[in-house]
Amino acid sequence: MQKLILGLFFIVFTAVAFCQTPEPQIKKEDSLAVKQKDTTSKLSKLVDKFLDGPKKEGEEKAKIQDYLIISSENDTTHVDTTLTIHKDYKFNYLRRDNFGLIPFSNIGQTYNSLTYNFQNTKLLPSFGATARHFNYMEIEDIFYYRVPTPLTELLYRSALEQGQLADSFFTVNTSPQLNFSIAYKGLRSLGKYQQILTSTGNFRFTTNYSTKNDRYVMRGHVVMQDLLNRENGGLRENEVELFEQGDVEFLDRSLFELNFQNAESVLKGKRFHLDHAYNIVRKDTTSSHQLRVGHIISFEDKFYQYDQRTAEEEFFGEAFSSSAFKDLVTLERLTNQLNVNYSNSLLGDIQLNLNQEHYNYGYNKVVVLGGNTITNRLKGDVISAGGTYKKAFKKFKLYGDLGINVSGDFTGNYIKGEAEFKFADNIFAKASINHSSRAPNFNALLYQSNHQSYNWRNNFNNIETQQLAFQIKFKELLNLSLDFNTISDYVYFKQDENATAIQEIKAFQNNNTINYLRAKLGNEFRFRKFALNNTILYQKVENANNTLNVPEFTIRNTLYFSSHLFKKAMYLQTGVTFNYFTKYYMNAYNPLLAEFYVQTDRKLGEFPRLDFFINAKIRQTRIFLKAEHFNSSRTGYDFYSAPNYPYRDFIVRFGVVWNFFL
Repeated sequence: MQKLILGLFFIVFTAVAFCQTPEPQIKKEDSLAVKQKDTTSKLSKLVDKFLDGPKKEGEEKAKIQDYLIISSENDTTHVDTTLTIHKDYKFNYLRRDNFGLIPFSNIGQTYNSLTYNFQNTKLLPSFGATARHFNYMEIEDIFYYRVPTPLTELLYRSALEQGQLADSFFTVNTSPQLNFSIAYKGLRSLGKYQQILTSTGNFRFTTNYSTKNDRYVMRGHVVMQDLLNRENGGLRENEVELFEQGDVEFLDRSLFELNFQNAESVLKGKRFHLDHAYNIVRKDTTSSHQLRVGHIISFEDKFYQYDQRTAEEEFFGEAFSSSAFKDLVTLERLTNQLNVNYSNSLLGDIQLNLNQEHYNYGYNKVVVLGGNTITNRLKGDVISAGGTYKKAFKKFKLYGDLGINVSGDFTGNYIKGEAEFKFADNIFAKASINHSSRAPNFNALLYQSNHQSYNWRNNFNNIETQQLAFQIKFKELLNLSLDFNTISDYVYFKQDENATAIQEIKAFQNNNTINYLRAKLGNEFRFRKFALNNTILYQKVENANNTLNVPEFTIRNTLYFSSHLFKKAMYLQTGVTFNYFTKYYMNAYNPLLAEFYVQTDRKLGEFPRLDFFINAKIRQTRIFLKAEHFNSSRTGYDFYSAPNYPYRDFIVRFGVVWNFFL
């Protein structure tokens, strides 16, 4: 309550200070620097100078549309400093809308998935340890920039007990042709339960360059990531009843005894990526053709390590050594791609790719178990070919993408087609189809551990998926997406039927064909300054035999009020968000593998989560104050992120995002 009062006081005090000089509302299409009215307030002049930067006489201010953000697929947007309900949804550790995910009790821990997207355009297995990869930034998560003036963004958010989350970003164009950006997201949070500390860091450096005549273009990045979690194994079975009864003595969550106190896991990775191309023929006023040759080289080195001071044989099963151990697995990948792109105003954009990838996954030891030798490495080279096609004709767009492994130890292929018709700026329909065949993740194929049950070398079939998807959007009133998936030879983790310990988990393959339907509806209704934003997800699974479990309904509703205050010096949003999903056999978490596995012992869900928020925008600063899960003590202590892993209790958290345009 003290934090809530202090937060409200801070917002009001800041608003009053900024209100000395009224400022027009800055919209996306407006200039970033708005000429201020004459004022005698020295405080207002100092604030204006600090926020807007020095202004040279006669200098034309840049527009917000000039601050460009470029994705790995070359899609371009611009910086957006507005405050919307979607900004509230994205103000979290992942910095993206986490609808369909439920976080663990401490920020920076893993998330349990309430839904799955089986669209795939990859040809080789992924690393594994999927529970630790939610905040691991892949190539498609890195963006490049082009800005007329230096841009800085600072994010701060309070964490859960002794810690904070901070994300700092800076980008500058040293010339119109050359841009650099540097960013670091760091988190440390102790958490409310014992042995659940998180300490993570994501460093990013990008560069974006083109010659004056745009003949040569280059983008590259360096990313280094260090994600550490202490692992407690969840509540012991005899503690679960104490938690669910709401025993007053154990409302201090640090008093619970957890399954173990001496384990931690860490995922580390570094990547060097370069994407460059040369335009042999480029489009201009005299030519409608473009011919470009390109090259992409990417090297990534990552490892996952699980440490424990004593082997927990009661939990994970019999071990080779009962003393301290470290399970360490590494993956090195070197990818080279040569591509040729031809673009014609009549035919469209056609690109052909030739890829060579070297992979080296495994361990530094060979395991002999039951007279059988388990190899320690999956190592080799794969050559693949593919291409893309794009065509835009008035309001109609076509996109195609395909790839196939030509040689190597792994077979694989995919094809994706997409068609979109845009009736107006915010009214469109889209249909897509995707087929994929790819080997399971590396850790399902090969795994080694000090615990004997966690040693295997599997020869699974490729996982084959087909997806047919549709989307219709009509302004804010309707956003409907529907996809139907069939999955063959699905690979999953579950408890070994002959297990004698709490968790003896192995990888299995379902030879049936699973049918999986998803329908998601989003809309927003407005009445004057009030709005109701809704997201409803319906899911149905057939023939899965409890190997793919999802809740039938997942719901999020937000009722909120928006208005300008203090002569439009501050924009305020306040309201309540309701989250809910129906009961189902929620996947359990295995910290040794860093994977979720299926269980059929207990259904979890049907607990409401209510969040009250007050968000404000003052110039280029967005302030967020949220009372999370404020109903936790009134609607029953049956809230879980995974079996034996309780969700968060009521907590008040504060955060801010601040942009500087120099």
